Amino acid sequence: MGDFEHDTRVRGGDGRYQATLSKDWEIWGPNGGYLASIALRAVGQEAKVARPASFYGHFLSVADFGDVDLEVVPVRIGRRSEAFRVSLTQAGKPVFEGMVRTAAEAQGLDHLDCSPPDLPHPETLKTWAEIAAEKGVERDGPSFPFWDNIEGRESDPSRVGRPREPGPPRLSEWYRFRPRATFDDPWVDAGRYVVIVDTLSWPAAVQPHFPTEFTAPSLDVMVWFHDVAPTEPWLMADHVAPIGHGGLMGTHGRVWTPDGRLCASGGSQLFCIPPRS
Repeated sequence: MGDFEHDTRVRGGDGRYQATLSKDWEIWGPNGGYLASIALRAVGQEAKVARPASFYGHFLSVADFGDVDLEVVPVRIGRRSEAFRVSLTQAGKPVFEGMVRTAAEAQGLDHLDCSPPDLPHPETLKTWAEIAAEKGVERDGPSFPFWDNIEGRESDPSRVGRPREPGPPRLSEWYRFRPRATFDDPWVDAGRYVVIVDTLSWPAAVQPHFPTEFTAPSLDVMVWFHDVAPTEPWLMADHVAPIGHGGLMGTHGRVWTPDGRLCASGGSQLFCIPPRS
């Protein structure tokens, strides 16, 4: 089991950092949200405004588990907002390229014109493993180490186990990180939302296509940070994939707290990889 704060740490300074990718975060290689969270933490070492506002990154190649290098370059530095470019490479090979914008807390216009799905509180729901054991079925798909790092609570037991019936390209589930679920550092806390937006895109997009031998890793990930919940362990992944066409699958995701706060929203463009013959 991986510890999110420990496994996303960076070392170095003056815009140049290193990190070590842990195999505990494997899912088709290093998890994309995990990679992006390391890049986000490197920016956090340089930012004077310690509040991430938006994040956008491209996944350029699959990294190996081991050391990576990061370079953080300021693009715009202001008193209330900053912009940084962050590059992650491994042995000189480009792996991830991102942009991060920060914004200071300030007074402004407030409204929320959307609401979370009406799910029971996560503490009243069962885990995937508990549902699978009760049904006497196997869990879906291969078991990657990544899934040991987050605990999921499922509101629709029909989605657990095989065989599966196709359904709408939507997914709404509760998750919390383990062994530690909450983090005081705003950059680590923001990384939780990045992991959820990136990772749950494919499980939503694949719902209409069971069974399938395709996979679809993320080409990119985009996250807007709206609110913070550093003491709330449970986060709802609220994802929809409205279109799949021409080998691409477009996804949108929101991250909610149990008390109805919208902490983040964003999405990913997925790229289908056909089964190997």
